[in-house]
Amino acid sequence: MDIREFDYELPPERIAQVPVHTRDLSRLLAVNRRTGEIEECLFRNLPQRLRPGDVLVVNDSWVMPARIFGTKAGGGAKIEVLLLEDLGNRQWKVIAQRASRLKKGTEIQFPDGVTAEVRELLGDGLFALQFFDNGTWNEFLERNGQVPLPPYIHRNGDENTPLDRQRYQTVYAQPAEKLLSAAAPTAGLHFTKDLLDRLHKTGVSVVPVTLRVGLDTFLPIRSRTVENHPMHRERYRITEPSARAINTARQEGCRIIAVGTTAVRVLESAADRNGLIQAQEAETALFIRPGYSFKVIDGMITNFHLPRSTLVILIAAWLGRDRWRGVYEEAIRRGFRFYSYGDAMLAW
Repeated sequence: MDIREFDYELPPERIAQVPVHTRDLSRLLAVNRRTGEIEECLFRNLPQRLRPGDVLVVNDSWVMPARIFGTKAGGGAKIEVLLLEDLGNRQWKVIAQRASRLKKGTEIQFPDGVTAEVRELLGDGLFALQFFDNGTWNEFLERNGQVPLPPYIHRNGDENTPLDRQRYQTVYAQPAEKLLSAAAPTAGLHFTKDLLDRLHKTGVSVVPVTLRVGLDTFLPIRSRTVENHPMHRERYRITEPSARAINTARQEGCRIIAVGTTAVRVLESAADRNGLIQAQEAETALFIRPGYSFKVIDGMITNFHLPRSTLVILIAAWLGRDRWRGVYEEAIRRGFRFYSYGDAMLAW
């Protein structure tokens, strides 16, 4: 498949730069992928779009304040680092901006006496950095780390605000003991605790899984054909209670609705040929594209994604190669807001 098949024109003003005032006041485009019927409502009306017994599967990964700034030792050149994956013993896989002259052994100095040494050059702007922090790592990140907002958010120099610490995080995210992410699972940003309570009262269950959102959120598809794009591995976890809840719902004929493309990839990666989920912690490099046969999900809630991205290709696999573009064009025509802080779609 030619990557140009997954391109579309988006007016710049449709890219959401800030979140709506209240999470669940974002808009929701409801799409019946079988009939093609499209309706819209507010996200807070989601309970009216679901059925008793439906199971929403959410990614509860916690977004780190993963964007940090340092200077190259000796030269003073500014280096921007995005923490992607904890490799153990305070060594991290990172993306480094303005880092074309970094070499193995280069030292980078950060605030609060924290330093790092380049241990490996991994290509595509990726490095393995060994950090030295004298036991102050968590405090260092809390004081100096910024929310890793996507590069399409532009606010005239004020790219990171205290509000982002709250709003670029789902209300059900679990820190510390969970797998930490370098980007938010954005479909979940629309939920409030009140909305979750109302869903529970209508008989809808919310089941957590965890996927560490990482590298492929940031890397564009550079190959001319979709099939030649290499997916990087991301770690996920499904607990025994979550696997049991999902399997029981399927056996009882209830719908499984994934909240976000990350939840989709967890479920489809962990399912056996019969669509049953096994509790596990593992890695996935699953690339869902048109022609893929979904084994678990009956629907998904998702934001509107960048053109030529693995995420919009997944949406095309779910909606169909002939339908996804029309849905996106309809969302643009109706003035929906796109990308991380934008509006949402429910497709079943």
